[in-house]
Amino acid sequence: MSRVIDAHQHYWNPGRGDYGWMPKDDPVLSRPYAPSELQPQLAAHGIDGTVLVQAAPTVHETEYMLGLADATPHVLGVVGWIDFETPGQRETLERLSVHWKFKGVRPMIQDIADDNWMLRPDVQWAYEALAELGLTFDALGFPRHLRNFLTILTRHAGMRAVVDHCMKPDIAGHSDDSFRFWAEGMARIATETGAFCKLSALVTEARADWTVADLRPYVEHVLEVFGPARVMWGSDWPVCRLRCEYARWREASEELTAGLSAAERARVFGGTAEAFYGL
Repeated sequence: MSRVIDAHQHYWNPGRGDYGWMPKDDPVLSRPYAPSELQPQLAAHGIDGTVLVQAAPTVHETEYMLGLADATPHVLGVVGWIDFETPGQRETLERLSVHWKFKGVRPMIQDIADDNWMLRPDVQWAYEALAELGLTFDALGFPRHLRNFLTILTRHAGMRAVVDHCMKPDIAGHSDDSFRFWAEGMARIATETGAFCKLSALVTEARADWTVADLRPYVEHVLEVFGPARVMWGSDWPVCRLRCEYARWREASEELTAGLSAAERARVFGGTAEAFYGL
């Protein structure tokens, strides 16, 4: 029987000084988050383990997370960061890969001004290295990045990849056109590549007064085009706290997947993440 896995969560300490995206005075985000705060919520929902994902574009933060993972049994895997613009970091990637909980990397593409950055010739070595080392790639972006991600995932078909946060559709500003653009881009990635998808962070792309009905078209589309065997649930805690607490997102996710079979739910809430990350 598959374990129950939260495939996407964060721990951080703003005092480390490398979270450039973080507002300085945000009452939710601008404070430390440590394993002791999340553990009771994991226990309350029967979650056996998590995947800890980078939140700062530094190797130092990756090493910080691996230290937390060493001391935290529920952290089963770590997705870190390396500098794709520095080919010499192939050695860094090899060094990190020796750690049994290090699973892959996530460049913070959503924060890079140049939407075509991922296509630059000088960063292609990193995708090739991930494939060669058997590591994973978390694709973090917005719907405007879908076409370029399709290019990368097609070009580097041997690289195991997962689309983070369903590529952050504009749920708050939902329109027929924006939904169609996102849905078509996601369907192409699902059908033309072997990428997986994380069912996560949808609440933070919705309005503050979001409802399950607001999320349903997006969840149904992802489950339809990727299938439960390629979809994994994640909390995106503590970022989800901008809209709701852990329990409410978990409960909404269970409601949104209630039409799946027991075996399919087991994949979404654990089995897919175990298989993809090799937990």
